[in-house]
Amino acid sequence: MSIPRLFTESDLVAGQAVPASGRYLGGVLRRGVGDPVTLFNGRDGEWRGRIAHLRKDDAAVVPEERVRPQVAPSGPVLLMAAVKRDAMEWVVEKATELGVRAIRPVLTARAVPDRVNATRLTLIAREAAEQCERLDVPEVGEAVPLHAALDRWDGTPLLVAAERRGAAPLADAVGNAPAMPALLVGPEGGFTIQELDALTRHPFVAAASLGPRILRAETAAVAALAVIQALRGDWAGR
Repeated sequence: MSIPRLFTESDLVAGQAVPASGRYLGGVLRRGVGDPVTLFNGRDGEWRGRIAHLRKDDAAVVPEERVRPQVAPSGPVLLMAAVKRDAMEWVVEKATELGVRAIRPVLTARAVPDRVNATRLTLIAREAAEQCERLDVPEVGEAVPLHAALDRWDGTPLLVAAERRGAAPLADAVGNAPAMPALLVGPEGGFTIQELDALTRHPFVAAASLGPRILRAETAAVAALAVIQALRGDWAGR
């Protein structure tokens, strides 16, 4: 039987119990007092622990030994135009598995603004982090207009998935970026001409082609993140 892996907001210190969901551990996972649990919080590494207390509505887990030290998040940032709810949730799950350090929903002319629930998306990211054995949960921001996201941008190279613009192939754009690039993916139907013109006026923005086929927004996000991680991220073994 596999050992449950749980994210906690609490500090992890040997012998210091942290709260957990009794309904989840006992009712869903069918675990009991004394069963092993793995814990992480994005700050203190990964810990081996055991269930010390379990009731229907609450539980406590005691960390016993740190088994992996914390590492700083190094993945790309994903700016994702709001798409339909199921697609947005799928992107958050897969982007978490692919190692992004932050997911920032943006609102564009063709976005679906009423489908961005940051609280719900954070829970999805947390569950994905528990499953894929990463040591942190990516930050999921509130949806903001694209122009506002660009106005507060820190200058990190930003690659825009932009078909029909004669853009450089994605692999070339990733390789030419002076640092780990972030990724911006538009909504279904793509960016408007005005949005693309505004984007390319920023010195930190570069357009990148994702090949000869038109991809769905969620496919584009996952495919491009895989390329970035393979060439410049933790898939490259650096």
